[in-house]
Amino acid sequence: MKQHPVFQYLYILYASVFAVNVANIFIGSEMLNYIIGLFAIFMLVISFLGASKLFVILSASFLVIGGLLYASTGQSVLAIPGILTSNMALLTLLAMLPWMNSVVRSGRFDRSLNTLMKVNVSDLGKLYIRSSATTLTLAAFLNLSAATISQDVLKTNLAHVNKRLRNTFISSSTLRGFSLALLWSPLEILLAVSIFLTGVSYVSILPWLILIAVLTFGLDSLWGRFYYRKHAYEAPGDGEQEKVSVEGLAGKVIHLASALVLFLALVIGLGTLFDIDFILTVTLLIFPFTYVWSIIMKRSRSFWAIGWNTWKLKTNTMQNFVILFISLSFFSYSISNASFLEVIQKPILYVSEYPLLVFFVIQLLFIGMSMFGVHPIGTFGILGSLIALLLEVYHPLSLAIVLVTSSIATLTVGTYGLVVTLTAMNTDQSPYRITINNLAYSLIFGSIGTIIAYLLL
Repeated sequence: MKQHPVFQYLYILYASVFAVNVANIFIGSEMLNYIIGLFAIFMLVISFLGASKLFVILSASFLVIGGLLYASTGQSVLAIPGILTSNMALLTLLAMLPWMNSVVRSGRFDRSLNTLMKVNVSDLGKLYIRSSATTLTLAAFLNLSAATISQDVLKTNLAHVNKRLRNTFISSSTLRGFSLALLWSPLEILLAVSIFLTGVSYVSILPWLILIAVLTFGLDSLWGRFYYRKHAYEAPGDGEQEKVSVEGLAGKVIHLASALVLFLALVIGLGTLFDIDFILTVTLLIFPFTYVWSIIMKRSRSFWAIGWNTWKLKTNTMQNFVILFISLSFFSYSISNASFLEVIQKPILYVSEYPLLVFFVIQLLFIGMSMFGVHPIGTFGILGSLIALLLEVYHPLSLAIVLVTSSIATLTVGTYGLVVTLTAMNTDQSPYRITINNLAYSLIFGSIGTIIAYLLL
C-alpha cells in the first residue's frame, strides 16, 4: 500500500521534537517536558499509521497493559504526557546514526574493506576469519548496512560454492562479526539502553565488553578456521592486481581504526569533562565529528549528498522505534509504580541469592523471546521493574554486562529480527535455518558475558 505524502516530511516533526528535548536536558523545564510529552502523543498516533504489524502489536500491548497498571496507581490521566519523554534521548540517538554511516560511505571505506576481505586467501577457513573481521570493522560504523555489504561481496565471491555451504558460511561469518562489533560500539542502541537502565558509565563497561568480544571472536575464528579449511577457495578476478593494492587497503583500515579510537576517546573525554551522560555525549558528537572527518578526507561534498538523503530516509522511517520507545516509557513507569509490584519482589529476592542462575535466566529470556519475534528492546521493557529491583542487590556493572551480552547475542538468532530476516532474503534461505546455525554461538557468546559478570560481583 502506498504511504501518504505526509510520511515524506515526518523527519521535520521528529527532528524538531528531538532538538527541543535535547535543549530541555540542559534547561530542565518541567513545563517544556510536558509539552514535549504532548508532541510524543501526536508522534505516537501518526507513527502507528506507518509502523509494521509486529511493532504495532508489541507497542499496543505495552500501552494496554501499561494503561491498566497506571489506573491502579490512582494518578491523574493529565500526568501521562510528562512520563512519555523518558526514552526520547534514545530516539534522538537513533536519528543521528545515519550521519556516521554516510561519512564511511563517502570515504569509500566499505569498498576498501570488502576488497581486502578476499586478498591472499587460499581456503574457506581463512576466508571465514577475514570476512568476520571485515564485517566487525564495518559494523562499528555502519551497523546493519555492514552485514548487507559483506554478504553481497561473499555471495559474488562464493558463487561457485555449493549453495548450502555458501549460505551457512555467509550467515555465520557475517552475523557473528556483526554482533561482536555492536557489543562495544557507542553507536549501538542496545548498549545505550543497558547503560541507561543500569546507570553505569561507558568507560567502566568498555574494557570488559572488549574482553568479551576478543574472547568470543577468538573462539569463533578458531572454530571457523578448522571447520571450513577443508574447502579450497579461489577468488574471482586477477590475483596479481589484488596483491598490488594490499598496502593501500591496509592504509584504509588503519585510517578507519584511528577514527574509531578517536571517536571513543572523545566520547569518554567530553562526557567526563562536561559531566553529561553517555547517550547525550554520543548524540551531540556524531554530526560535528563526521563533518570534520569528511573535510579532512576532502569528501565534504559527497558527505552532504549521501548524508542528507540518508538521514531524511532513515528519520522518515523511524515509526517502528517511535511507537516502541514511547509505549515503553509509559509501560515502564506504570509497572514500576503498580501496587502489586511488592507481591513479586519476595520470590525474586529469594532467587537473587543465586546470581549465576538469575544471570542465565535473563540470558535465556532474551534469546527465547527473540526467537518468537520480540525485539530485545521489548524484552528490556518486560524486564524493566526486575532490573530496578536487581540493581539493589547486584553490582550495576555486572548486571549491565549481562544485559548487553544477552541482548546483542539475540541478533544472530532472532528468527523474525531485522538482521536475520535480511540475511535470509539475501541468501535465499529460511530464517529458521539461520537461527539453528547460530544458536550454539549465541548461547556461548551470552555465557561468556554472564560468567565474566558473575566473577565481577
